[in-house]
Amino acid sequence: MNRIAKIVLFAAVLQLPALISFAQLRINMGENSPLRKLQMAEVATANLYVDSVDEQKLVEDAICGMLEKLDPHSQYATAKEVKQMNEPLNGNFEGIGVQFNMIDDTLMVIQPVTNGPSEKVGIIAGDRIVSVNDSAIAGVKMSKEEIMRRLRGPKGTKVVLGVVRTGIKDRLTFTVERDKIPVHSIDAAYIIRPAVGYIRIGNFGATTHDEFREAVQRLQASGMESLVLDLQENGGGYLQAAVQIANELLARDELIVYTEGRRVPRQEYRAQGNGLFTKGKIVVLIDEYTASAAEIVTGAVQDQDRGFVVGRRSFGKGLVQRPIDLPDGSMIRLTIAHYYTPSGRCIQKPYEKGNQKDYAMDVYNRLKKGELTNQDSIHFADSLRFQTLHKQRTVYGGGGIMPDYFVPLDTTRYTPFHRQLAAKSVVIQQNLRYVDNHRRELKKRYPDFALFKQQFEVPQSLVDDILAEGRKQKIEPKDDAELQRTLPYLRLQLKALIARDLWDMSEYFSVFNEENAIVRKALEIIQ
Repeated sequence: MNRIAKIVLFAAVLQLPALISFAQLRINMGENSPLRKLQMAEVATANLYVDSVDEQKLVEDAICGMLEKLDPHSQYATAKEVKQMNEPLNGNFEGIGVQFNMIDDTLMVIQPVTNGPSEKVGIIAGDRIVSVNDSAIAGVKMSKEEIMRRLRGPKGTKVVLGVVRTGIKDRLTFTVERDKIPVHSIDAAYIIRPAVGYIRIGNFGATTHDEFREAVQRLQASGMESLVLDLQENGGGYLQAAVQIANELLARDELIVYTEGRRVPRQEYRAQGNGLFTKGKIVVLIDEYTASAAEIVTGAVQDQDRGFVVGRRSFGKGLVQRPIDLPDGSMIRLTIAHYYTPSGRCIQKPYEKGNQKDYAMDVYNRLKKGELTNQDSIHFADSLRFQTLHKQRTVYGGGGIMPDYFVPLDTTRYTPFHRQLAAKSVVIQQNLRYVDNHRRELKKRYPDFALFKQQFEVPQSLVDDILAEGRKQKIEPKDDAELQRTLPYLRLQLKALIARDLWDMSEYFSVFNEENAIVRKALEIIQ
């Protein structure tokens, strides 16, 4: 398909029913057709313009221009962007299988993926990868993206890694055969209190349902009777994954969500009654960054009176995008319908077509208006009142999901000083150095996480190193009061990061959640 056909095809799709196949397209190319006009403009510009033009970019800019006049979520993505966008949702990528971070311009392995290609050849946490196929990647100011490009590759291909290991004088060499590496969407799953399980979902991808079922079964085997489902900062993902998760929680034939659009008839999604956790208490946690598929699950639990929702009003992304794949690997994600909760609430918050700036600033504007810190600052019109389906409790539409229990944002804990230290990577870099220097000692002293959580205290020397590095980079608290406000949360963050580096993300959240106000409110409700 040439560039002209590509732009004409897209323009035609804007006028056709969402479910029509491209084989059925009959493009009106009459003399007065808008498509004819579009084609002539492209041909004229490409052939007659005074300077040479990038015709590919010309077409892409035209597509983007059309989409910008629509809703905030209809968008165009290049082939490269499509691949990057899909990777977290597809459930895997192909590479060597390590979690890593950069320290002093060197790639340091945080954890090799369990049973992954790197672990199989003997690469361990703390190793520094300094070369790839005899090309240096350490000390050469190479970007993280370029390093990832060199490490990743098709399954079955081999890569030779040069590794420096603490306590070993000579450089080590490992030949790693690349393989499919799983990308998990469940961030954490553990027993947070006796008989109370905690599961945090990071996004809704291709493997989320299988991961969730495995987590529920494991926690039930450990005595879980109630569930805290954490969807804070979950930006959404696949509709089908959200439906599958809700199906695990709801009774047979209960409505989960329905979609409807100008050219798309109403389509309902209902629970099949075969879920793993259709009994027992549930509390869903949300915040202002909970969006899309995460709001579908939240709305279903709330409207069906299956459990309570705790936190702050969610983002309000209730537009259904249909992906339209183009021949060169690029993609248009075109909005074709709205999501509605079982009670009939539209999840999508209001927006002005073409005004992307105001839409992007919505969370900031909520903060300015006091919505994130004071429940009384949130006002709903009577026309936005809805009733839950079993207990007839009042819930509100108008964009996002309003929780049953509001937990204000604590704006005092995360100080400007702490924010600057984090933004300049001072906290993460000093934490990596500490774990690198004390890994063996820490593992010996704390052979299991329970002992670590109970007894470990962040050493003052690590805090001092962070403050000293901050001073080097001219990052200092404005006064002693700000420093004292910073230290408790900084210590908590450091302990959580050390737990992550020694174990995994469940242990990270296990530390952090003890001071998370939304989690603590959920536990109060359940208990």
